[in-house]
Amino acid sequence: MSPPRRALISITSAHASLFDGKETTGLFISEALHPYKVLTTAGFEVDLASETGTYTPDWLSQQPDFLIGADLETWNDKNSEFRKKLDNMPKASELDPSVYGVFYASAGHAALLDYPHASALQNIASQVWANGGIVSSVCHGPAIFANVKDLATGKPLIEGKRLTGFTTEAEEAMKLMSEINSWKVELVEQMAARLGAKYERSSGIWDDFHVIDGRFITGQNPASAASTARAVVEAFKQL
Repeated sequence: MSPPRRALISITSAHASLFDGKETTGLFISEALHPYKVLTTAGFEVDLASETGTYTPDWLSQQPDFLIGADLETWNDKNSEFRKKLDNMPKASELDPSVYGVFYASAGHAALLDYPHASALQNIASQVWANGGIVSSVCHGPAIFANVKDLATGKPLIEGKRLTGFTTEAEEAMKLMSEINSWKVELVEQMAARLGAKYERSSGIWDDFHVIDGRFITGQNPASAASTARAVVEAFKQL
C-alpha cells in the first residue's frame, strides 16, 4: 500500500535580524510557494505547518530577484489558497503524521535557529520516513534533520545519506557569516558532517541543483525549490 498522496511543507517559525541588523530573516517565501505549486499541480493535498503555527516572511525573499510575476501575485493575494493556508497554519503538534506521504522542509536563514529543536516537525518527518514516504528539504531546510531519527534503527535519518543544502561559500559570499556565527548555530555543511551524511553541491552557489538518494531528496538553494519538488513527485510514483 503506497503512502497517502498528501504532503506537509514545514515552515520556520523563527525570525532574526540580518544584513547588519537592517533586515529580517524568516520564511523564504518561494521555498514554500514553489513546492506548494508543484505538489498541488501533481494532485497532492498540501498542508503547511510550523512548530508554533506562526511565521515571519523573509525580507530578501520578497525582493524582485526572488519574487515576481505570478508568484508575487499569489503572495500579495491574501485570499489565495497558499496565503490562506500559510496565514492560518496549525502547530505541527496538532497534526497526525500518519496522513502524510511527503515531508518537505522549506526554510530561510531563520530555520537554522528553530529547526534543530522543532520536535513536532521532526516527529512528522520521522513518521513519514518510517511509513515509506518521501522526506525532502531545500536550502537551509536540512537544519530540521539535526534531530530526525530513523525509527527503525534509532540513528540519525541522514547518517550515510547523500544530501545538499545551502553552501557555506554562499553564506560567505552574502557576507553573513559574522551574524550567523553570533546565533551559535550549525550551518548545513557542518550538521551534515557531524551526523555522517555525504554533503554534495553544484560548482555554482546559485545553481538549480538537487540530490536524490532514494526516498530522501534535497535541494541546494531557493532556485532549487521547484526542481526538488518535481523530483519528489517522480520518486513518489515509484513507491
